[in-house]
Amino acid sequence: MSGDLNSTLPETSVEPATTGTMPPRRSEMVRCALTDEEIRADEAYWAPPLITVQQLVGTIFSTLLRDPSNLKHVLLAKQDDVAYSPAAREELAARRTAEQLKLLLALLVLLAVIVGIIWLITGSVFR
Repeated sequence: MSGDLNSTLPETSVEPATTGTMPPRRSEMVRCALTDEEIRADEAYWAPPLITVQQLVGTIFSTLLRDPSNLKHVLLAKQDDVAYSPAAREELAARRTAEQLKLLLALLVLLAVIVGIIWLITGSVFR
């Protein structure tokens, strides 16, 4: 047997599979998800995307109408981090807080409506 062993083996690639979860390389430029300004990937603040109450409610209702069995996956799946400018961290925090307060208020209103309906139904039955 003559020849090099490596010459008989097929060439293979040793590149890692890209799943979309890894942030870009340090030298790459990315866009801030909040301000849309270009920033370097190594200077970016990586965090989950900002989801508004309107987006959340719309997604829940559309998923319930189209594929209710997929609702758990849609709500509980981990989302890939997006880049934010370090200067936009305070604005991002304020927006997240505002969206959380909107969601809390909406849930409290929904709870009040449900309790009110139950109170009206049971109040008229036991009188």
